Amino acid sequence: MVRVLVVDDQDLFRGGFSLILDAQPGISVVGEAAGGAEAVRKAVELRPDVVLMDIRMPGVDGVEATARICERTGARVLALTMFDLDEYVYAVLRAGASGFLLKDAHRDELVAAVRVVAAGEALLAPTVTRRLIADLVRRGGAVPRLKTRLDELTARERETLERVARGMSNAEIAAALHVSEHTVKTHVSNLLAKLGLRDRAQAVVFAYESGLVVAGVHPEEAHPGRDPLRRTRLGKLAPGDGTHSWE
Repeated sequence: MVRVLVVDDQDLFRGGFSLILDAQPGISVVGEAAGGAEAVRKAVELRPDVVLMDIRMPGVDGVEATARICERTGARVLALTMFDLDEYVYAVLRAGASGFLLKDAHRDELVAAVRVVAAGEALLAPTVTRRLIADLVRRGGAVPRLKTRLDELTARERETLERVARGMSNAEIAAALHVSEHTVKTHVSNLLAKLGLRDRAQAVVFAYESGLVVAGVHPEEAHPGRDPLRRTRLGKLAPGDGTHSWE
């Protein structure tokens, strides 16, 4: 049973999400919160598997609440926003959220998203997410201390991280690097552990912030001596890839 805590300062949204999720087999809404501070208290008390978190709230907002919840519990946070170009999305991913979804998503997408995040995978909504992160990081440039942490990775792990950040599935990465999917999964697990990242969502943010991935520069351009890779966009990925999205 997936235990869910629903957080939104608007009664209509909060109640609606709870009704939809509570009606699904294998999902139970264990609590609701109308603000960030209340969300943190209830997350610690109720120990949900997933916290459905509104980002923009008065007082303690969804970003700060997400950071506190990820620090104090093992809950996965799925952030909700009204706008796909909301700069808060970038902040909430950095705070530890496993992904985000638009509030106007179809109910089936909402339910599927909760299940994906509960399974320990990351959910990155359409390619605008990647564009958003790229734009925000481009303004600030690479973070030097993060760039030095790339030295902790092997060459193959760096290549894997680069492709994860570009939205490639495990199968696509395996084909590009001429290795098995099992090997790719091992590389992903190792790089997440070395960098202290929770999941692929945080790996995407790290790749941009560290300067490993630069907006507009594709792998075949960054590594001209290698076999060219087909350019991909973030699309629907098969279960088990670790990153999911809807276009």
